[in-house]
Amino acid sequence: MISVEEARRRIVDALKPLPAEQVGLAEGLGRVLAQDVVARTTQPPASVSAMDGWAVRAADVATVPARLRQVGYVPAGQRHEGTIGAGEAVRIFTGAPLPDGADAIVIQEDAALEGDTVVVREGAPAGRYVRRAGLDFRAGDVGIRAGRLLTPRDIGLAAAMNVPWLKVRRRPRVAILPTGDEIVMPGEPIGPNQIVSSNALALAAFVRQMGGQPIDLGVAPDDRTSLAALAAGAAGSDLLVTTGGASVGEHDLIRSVLGEEGLTLDFWQIAMRPGKPLMFGRIRGTPMLGLPGNPVSALVCAVLFLRPALARLIGLADLDPAEGTAVLGVDLAANDRREDYLRATLAQGLDGGVVATPFATQDSSNLSRLVAADCLVVRAPHAPPARAGDRVRVVRLGGTFGSL
Repeated sequence: MISVEEARRRIVDALKPLPAEQVGLAEGLGRVLAQDVVARTTQPPASVSAMDGWAVRAADVATVPARLRQVGYVPAGQRHEGTIGAGEAVRIFTGAPLPDGADAIVIQEDAALEGDTVVVREGAPAGRYVRRAGLDFRAGDVGIRAGRLLTPRDIGLAAAMNVPWLKVRRRPRVAILPTGDEIVMPGEPIGPNQIVSSNALALAAFVRQMGGQPIDLGVAPDDRTSLAALAAGAAGSDLLVTTGGASVGEHDLIRSVLGEEGLTLDFWQIAMRPGKPLMFGRIRGTPMLGLPGNPVSALVCAVLFLRPALARLIGLADLDPAEGTAVLGVDLAANDRREDYLRATLAQGLDGGVVATPFATQDSSNLSRLVAADCLVVRAPHAPPARAGDRVRVVRLGGTFGSL
């Protein structure tokens, strides 16, 4: 058995980012940028007013009260033709270009209009409330670097830079193949020795949440012909994910059947719990990740191994699960030789810190406990007993690659 870290490294090293494709700006949210976004315009294109008020020459309002003659009126979207001279002012609104000759804005609260005369009660030094041309960015500036996961902020910036198209990494096509005679899909008749399959739907949702495109290959029963036929449907995908058929009792069938179809196995079995019977290899050029059939084990392995694989395919630099630390809420016994991932809740402690409390029952058949969990408490192999109040590693659950 190999370690979790070694398995993750070998999976990531076997993959490379997918090619780029061009999409419209409106379709860029949640995609990974493959080419820098370069501004096609200058923002603001000219010096503009940052407030509603009066465009003036700072020298004319150095001593107050000052009386100036109104010579223009400029709402946003228009400009004043001509140059402001000594003792003159132009009524101006936010976003309107600064008239030639003016170098400051007196906000409207600091002046009053008496006929054609502007009485300034509070002066303004040169540059006050003026947004200079190019304050935000200039044409040719790199606004967003390649490799960034695009957020709503990025879409807004690209739009302001007058960029209508983006080069982004293609979404990974992930073929999903659950196996086993004992499973049926939700809504189908359930035989006396069968259970409802959750893996295919849960993993498809996970792939979609992480920016991929799931491909449902159907459920493969435990016979060689059906397994081989359904596995062939993974041709053209970027990753094949199987569930079941990876434990000791079932391993020979998966390895032999997919081996006949060209599977080259990199590794099998991880020193972890839950999720020991994990396998990784390549079948006819397609990377293959074999997850355990147990739903809890499959989803824990998805967080630890499928997430980094998808991150690698879409070109993200951040490949690791969202880890952190927390204070342990209960005592824990010593651990054995496998790295343990305990489902736990997170809460705020009395001192304001985060407290992680593992569930008393950690049976890998309890999917409801995984749904109720906020994180996984990580216990290293051969870890000594831990006490409530000790600091522990946690892997947070429920996060996506995206953010505001």
